[in-house]
Amino acid sequence: QPYTNDIDEIGDIKRFYPFIDEMGASPIRALASHLRHGTKLPGCNGWRGRHAVIARHAKGDVSGAYLGGGLVMDDTMTAADYRQVIDAPTRRFINQLEAFYTNATTDLDASQQRAVYAAMCNALSHGRAPGITSVDRSLAGVPARHYTKHCASGSGDSDNHAGQAMRPRIIYFHGGGFVVGGLDSHDDICSEVCAATGLDVLALAYRLAPEHPHPAMFDDAVAATRAILGDGNGPVILCGDSAGGNLAAATAHALRHPDIIGQLLIYPSLGPDPGTGSFIIHAEAPLLTRDDLHYYLAVRLDGPDRVQDPQLYPLADRDFSRLPPTVVVTAECDPLRDDGPAYCNAISAAGGRARWIDAPGLVHGFLRARGTVDRAGRAFRNITDALVMLGDGGWVFKE
Repeated sequence: QPYTNDIDEIGDIKRFYPFIDEMGASPIRALASHLRHGTKLPGCNGWRGRHAVIARHAKGDVSGAYLGGGLVMDDTMTAADYRQVIDAPTRRFINQLEAFYTNATTDLDASQQRAVYAAMCNALSHGRAPGITSVDRSLAGVPARHYTKHCASGSGDSDNHAGQAMRPRIIYFHGGGFVVGGLDSHDDICSEVCAATGLDVLALAYRLAPEHPHPAMFDDAVAATRAILGDGNGPVILCGDSAGGNLAAATAHALRHPDIIGQLLIYPSLGPDPGTGSFIIHAEAPLLTRDDLHYYLAVRLDGPDRVQDPQLYPLADRDFSRLPPTVVVTAECDPLRDDGPAYCNAISAAGGRARWIDAPGLVHGFLRARGTVDRAGRAFRNITDALVMLGDGGWVFKE
């Protein structure tokens, strides 16, 4: 519906474009009023497009960078034209993954989904990174895999941690909609994270739905993290992709432990579907749709939604204080995209450090394209660089 006053429109602009807060309301108010009275600016398609144009002009950028590099919004905020956004290598990656799903995901039961997902992961696996060994273990009853990078001068002992004493470790929570995935599905990813950062990685295989509905997976994440924190071997960084990003954040909120020195969340699901923003614009995004999100939520819950439960939705928490420095990496073409800036804004508003990084032209699940799609490779390097930064206790981003 048309806006009837500047305040409402300014509020929505700030919600979708957080950098506007750095500039104050006056340039936004003037532009909003200017546009509402009939003056058009180039590149303005519908009210969401108008907001993007206002934001760009207020920022002094007329290149279109904040409109998503080519997305076209209509007046009902329902369409994204991926032809201008997704490049040919990313499209080939999408086609490769979609070939494994001859039926809709929601038409498969859990065991069938797991079989298809395992086949897809095996086909796209890069193999174990050179110089990385692992040991399987149990942490508070949760299956885990401990990855270690060997120094060139190492003794050859597969569990030699002499050079790693008291260095931060990464706890990794795998993605898979809380229904699929495990230690093997993310073995190559975790080994590459270990190789790129030089930090030990502890991957966790939490219980999955529908056999174990919420909060089983949250309970496993917290219990295993507590066990790692209690072993006296130094601080940790929480990291996870998709569903795993949700668990990493929920664990950080639950524990608020001083030895959790950072969290890095990769295209995470952090809040309920608000029915706005990326959840609408990217409702039919490649590889993950809004309907998929609703399906996996229903499987995870096995009951009514719990929109005020921070164990389920970290964004539902009322307290964002005492959380570790946080980096959230999202994919531009993903219904979950807006959870990234929303979560980072909440942490920043509570006095914490948080940075949102959006990967242009990429889709949910791009980690598996890191070796075949240049954009995904760059995003993966940003992720591992950020993990190193968090491990060193630094913060390279401007406040």
